[in-house]
Amino acid sequence: MAFGTQDEPDEVMNEINMTPLVDVMLVLLIIFIITVPVMKHAVNVELPRASSEPEQTKPQNILFSIAADGAYYWNEQKIEDGELKQRMSTEAAKEPQPELHLRGDKAVRYERVAQAMSAAREAGLKKIGFITEPEAK
Repeated sequence: MAFGTQDEPDEVMNEINMTPLVDVMLVLLIIFIITVPVMKHAVNVELPRASSEPEQTKPQNILFSIAADGAYYWNEQKIEDGELKQRMSTEAAKEPQPELHLRGDKAVRYERVAQAMSAAREAGLKKIGFITEPEAK
């Protein structure tokens, strides 16, 4: 008996044969290369986006101005005192209600501003905002 020879059938092989492993990996790679394009069978389409919530149209704001002499202006248009309540009632009936942006001259009497605010409250307008100018620095 000679040591180190591989002629004897009882000897254990101490190296792993890599050829079958490489063959299996190549077969799997080919299978994946062929099946991936087949799996993506959808047509590329850019779909439009839509929301499921109803869109609320915001009404145009009302620009209500009070000049230094006490005259009322509705969206830059002069109105009489008698028209004020009727116009505010018409706007209060709208759904959704527009915002009333109140611009008062700094020289106007507070009584005229209070009368306009009272007319808006009586008409049912809920959103009233005051517009001011920022101070110059």
